[in-house]
Amino acid sequence: MIKYIVVGLLVFIVYITFAGSLSTYTVMTGLLVSTVLSIMSAKYLVVDEKKLFDLKRLLYAVYYFVKYMTIIEIKAHMDVVKRIINMDIDPGIVKVPVNVKSRYARLLVMGSITNTPGTVVVDEKNNYFYVNWIKVTTFEPVEARRIISEEFEYYAYKIFE
Repeated sequence: MIKYIVVGLLVFIVYITFAGSLSTYTVMTGLLVSTVLSIMSAKYLVVDEKKLFDLKRLLYAVYYFVKYMTIIEIKAHMDVVKRIINMDIDPGIVKVPVNVKSRYARLLVMGSITNTPGTVVVDEKNNYFYVNWIKVTTFEPVEARRIISEEFEYYAYKIFE
């Protein structure tokens, strides 16, 4: 039962955050949407209920998302804008090894890479992500991982594994 409440609460918070309003209509719609989505998906999303209340994991998750949404995203946006203005681009697809194992950790890393301006994961095979990079600085996989995904993997490991 607790997993349904946690998933519903998280969906509700995300809905209200993106809606940007606390009007009665928005709150009621958010409650309806979060309830339906929680009922439909909580049993698939929450595998181990004991991990839901691990304070250390929660703090890592909050820190990661705050850092990602502020520092990492802003720096990446500014870099892409600078590259577009200066036409300093050299796109290519690089092979990046992935060290995290759980599907949620891999999804967090993949989503973080894709949502960061200048990089997009285009494929995943045999513990590698194939990343389309706006300015390829190396084709060496370990070095590409260090530049593109190492920090994402660190937090994904702390949160999900």
